[in-house]
Amino acid sequence: MEKFTMDSFNIYTQSDVLALTNQRDGEVKLGEKILTVSNLDEIEKSNAKFVLLGIPEDIGVRANLGVAGAKTAWLAALKSLLNMQSNNFLVGDEILVLGHFEIDEPTDTSLQGLREKVNQIDALVYPIIQKIVSVGKIPIVIGGGHNNAFPIISGTSMGKGNKKMNVVNIDAHADLRNRAEGRHSGNSFSTAIGSGYLNQYQIFGLQQNYVNQNLADEIAASPNIKAFYFEDLLQSQKSIVENFTAFTANLKEPCGLEIDLDGIENVLSSAQTSSGFGLNEIRKILMANTKNYSYLHICEGATELADGRKDSKTGKTIAYLVSDFVKALRPRIYQQP
Repeated sequence: MEKFTMDSFNIYTQSDVLALTNQRDGEVKLGEKILTVSNLDEIEKSNAKFVLLGIPEDIGVRANLGVAGAKTAWLAALKSLLNMQSNNFLVGDEILVLGHFEIDEPTDTSLQGLREKVNQIDALVYPIIQKIVSVGKIPIVIGGGHNNAFPIISGTSMGKGNKKMNVVNIDAHADLRNRAEGRHSGNSFSTAIGSGYLNQYQIFGLQQNYVNQNLADEIAASPNIKAFYFEDLLQSQKSIVENFTAFTANLKEPCGLEIDLDGIENVLSSAQTSSGFGLNEIRKILMANTKNYSYLHICEGATELADGRKDSKTGKTIAYLVSDFVKALRPRIYQQP
C-alpha cells in the first residue's frame, strides 16, 4: 500500500485487494474485477464512477462520549464487498477501491484532546474527497464516526466548485449539537451549516426520544432543516419508500446521502438501537433511488466495541448497502457524458 502525504492515507494496490478476496474455481468475485490506482492523479482516468474509501477511526465517537469501536467496520465491510459475486447485476469494475485513512491515536486522550484531533481529521479528509469529486467521481465513504460527515460535505462542496450541499441523513439523531463544544460525532451538520457548506438538511427517521426540546424547536423554526420523525413513520399508512421519496422530492442537487447505522435495528454501534429501521427497509430505499447523489457516507457501525460487544454481520450489512447504492445509481451515471 502506497502512503500518501504525511503517512495519512494508504492507497491500495491490486495485490492488496486480492489478498482480501477469497478466490474460488468457477466463480468470479467483485475483488477480482474492482479497480485500483497507484496515485490520486489516476482517479480521473479510471473508468470506475464510484470511489470507495474508508475512515477507520472512533475518535469522533469518543469525543462525543460514545463507546469506541467504529474503527472496526471498514475492513470487515471491504472484505464482505470484495467477496460478493461478480455478475451481470454488479460486475465490480464500476468501483475503484482507493484505500483508507490512517489516523494515529492522539497523545492527549482527554475530551479536549480528542476534539482537537477531530479538527485534524477534518483537515485530513476533505482534500481527498474534494479530489475525487472534482474529477467527476462519486465517493462512497465507510466510517468511522459521524464526525466525518463535515469534511465529506465540505470536500464535496469544494469539488463541485463551492456549490452549497443539500443532505439527507437517515439517522435516529440529528447531530446538530453546539459547535462551541469542539468537534465530535454529534455536531457535523451544525458545523457544516455554520461553515456555509450545507444548505438544506433533512433527517429521515429522527427519533423523538433523542431530541431535546431546544433542538425540536430549532428544527421546527428553521426553513433549512426538516425532520421526518420515526414515530410518525410508524403511524403512517404509506411504505418507507413512499415516505422517503416524498420527503426528499424537493431536495435539489448537489445532494449527499448519509446512513447512520445506529438508526437500523440491531446493528452494532455505540448507540445501538432495538427500535429503528429494518435493514431491508433501507435496502428498498436505495433500490428505489432516483436521485443522482454526489456521495454516500455509511457510518457508526462496528464489528467490535470497547465494552466487549461483537457482531461479525456488520461488514456484510454495509456491503449490502454499498452494492444497492451502486446498482441503483449506476445506469444514470454511466449515461452522463
